[in-house]
Formats: sequence, structure tokens, C-alpha cells
Amino acid sequence: MIERGIDVSYETVRRWVDKFGSTYAKRIKSGSERPSPVWHLDEVYTKIGGKMVYLWRAVDDEGTVLDVVVQRRRNTKAATRLLRKLLRNQGVKPERIVTDKLGSYGAALKELGMKHLQDVGGRKNNRAECSHVPIRRRERKSQKLLSAHAQIYNLFNFRRHLISRKTLRKFRSQADTKWNLVTASDCP
Repeated sequence: MIERGIDVSYETVRRWVDKFGSTYAKRIKSGSERPSPVWHLDEVYTKIGGKMVYLWRAVDDEGTVLDVVVQRRRNTKAATRLLRKLLRNQGVKPERIVTDKLGSYGAALKELGMKHLQDVGGRKNNRAECSHVPIRRRERKSQKLLSAHAQIYNLFNFRRHLISRKTLRKFRSQADTKWNLVTASDCP
């Protein structure tokens, strides 16, 4: 909108996300690269829509957000739900799953027969912990918004410390092109 010189309110953006966010997120995800087989899982207690909930997040070892699940509980059932959703939607089997010391992860992985993949300890899970920062900065209204935000964030998130300025401009141009394709009204 800024490109076109249009100033919009937060409410307008929220309504836009409700209407188009999930469609754009699906289009972005369908054309994106497969995630890394090393997953980092973590949860954070946050306020969404005036209620305190657990925000369960999964990121790969490159920092790409794999999925976000909002739940009221922090137990084995909640961890199992996140893991089942990840296994169903990612299209790649994990080689290693890095978690913190929360017992729910171990119990959920044991239930799914994947306990041998769990890696716990020290600062190994910093990748997931750092991925909470953008969410903590601003309040999110719903699960729908978070899911759409993750895919759009991945499209425009570049590992700037690993690439040159010239390459960054190229990646930004590609992301803008992809965004224009995804947001075109004549797309299926």
C-alpha cells in the first residue's frame, strides 16, 4: 500500500489478513523450498485477544517458521498435536528434533515413536527461542493471523549476515515478484 501512496489503519490490515491472509500463505508455501530436516520446537505463554494462551512454534535450523499452534494447555496432548500437524504438513521427515527440557515433548515423541530424534540441552534450542521475538513485539489476534504471518515472514526473511548486498537486492526482487504473483487476483 505504501508503494501506491495509500495510508491504512491497523484495523484495515487486520480485516485484510482475515480475508486474504490464509490464501496468500498457502500460495507462498506451495512455491517455497522444502524445510530443513532439523526442527526446533518451543512454546511461549502470551496474550492473544485478551486471553493468556500457549503459542507453540516450530522452526527449522535456518530460522524458517514451520508452523504455529495456539493452545490453552502445555501438556503432552498439546505437544502431540503440534508434532502431528508438523509431520502431516511439512513433506519432509525430521532427522533431529531440538527441544527444551519440557517433559511434554519427550512424552509426545515417545507416543509417536520418535523419541530417538529428540535432542535436549544447553542452548541448542536458541533458534526456536529467538523466533518468538517478532511475536512478543506485537499482540496477535488469532491463530489465522499467526499462520498467515509465518508464511509471509518466511518470504521476506533473508539471512542478511550470510549474503552480500547485491545478493540481498536480488532476493528482495524475487520476493517482491513472488508476492505480486501471490496477491494477483487472477491466480487460482
